[in-house]
Amino acid sequence: MKKVIVSRHIRNEGLELLREGVETVVVEDKEPATFADAWKETNGMVIWGGKVQKKDIETAPNLEVIATIGVGYENVDVEAATARGIPVAISAGANAVSVAELAMGLILSMIRRTPEGDAEARAGKAVWFGKYIDISFELYQKTLGLIGLGNIGKTLGKIAEGFEMKVIGYDPYVKKEDIEALGWEYCADHTEVLKKADVVSVHVPLSPATRDLITMKDLKLMKPSAIIVNTARGGIINEDDLADALNEGIIGGAALDVFVNEPPSPDRKILHAKNLVCAPHNGARTKEGMVKMAKMCATAVLAILNGEKWPYVANPQVYNHPKWAKREG
Repeated sequence: MKKVIVSRHIRNEGLELLREGVETVVVEDKEPATFADAWKETNGMVIWGGKVQKKDIETAPNLEVIATIGVGYENVDVEAATARGIPVAISAGANAVSVAELAMGLILSMIRRTPEGDAEARAGKAVWFGKYIDISFELYQKTLGLIGLGNIGKTLGKIAEGFEMKVIGYDPYVKKEDIEALGWEYCADHTEVLKKADVVSVHVPLSPATRDLITMKDLKLMKPSAIIVNTARGGIINEDDLADALNEGIIGGAALDVFVNEPPSPDRKILHAKNLVCAPHNGARTKEGMVKMAKMCATAVLAILNGEKWPYVANPQVYNHPKWAKREG
């Protein structure tokens, strides 16, 4: 029987699926180097946190699949995996509703200054007639700008329609006609989104192309009243530049569920910026989201170990590898 290592305990619904088809070992550890003996024998890896680096891939001769809990894959050396013919499966769409709902919650918290109001009300210091009147605004007929139109971005756009917001978006992998078919406005690049939107929400993976995608020069393109939300990955927005933009009043506010280093050090400049709402990378952390991700991850692992070309992978070019040349699916 083939063996799969799970780096941390995932939902039982996913573990049960795995155990029906393979020997499943939950190591409760993030780094392959610390369970080297088991790693050398494993056929698959389900990773939740931690990293799978080139050296790890090279020391696992039987490895056939790496699967991530979630859609992010920056902690896996995808290039090294592809060179070995190893698909890196992602849980595409499984957490879309959970993350999109958190993004909308952060938007509402930011524009209504909910955290500040909560703290002041509890301390008996609230100005009950509206301290935040001049900086709060309605979402009705405002413009939501989406940078990234995958499952999460599209789901948030549909939620925003319920607030009667105008939705605009940019994604280099989504055609203009497909965006317009949703009833939304197409933008040619991310800077056009920043210029036009009252609320900007980021939904792209972290990669060399998207690291520091948004820096001070980009933030200066935004309306002074606009806010920006990142529930994707830390590092897409330059944190120090964002802190400066908030402190200098260049933009109206920001909300972050993700940071460059997690957990961020308490002395990080961004954590002390004005007009900022923070969450602890909590976007997918709902019961439904975690169950769907665990089950999708398990299904992907079993399919790939069975020789199937699972479609939701970070490296679709892997199926051009000689290892897959004679397989169909």
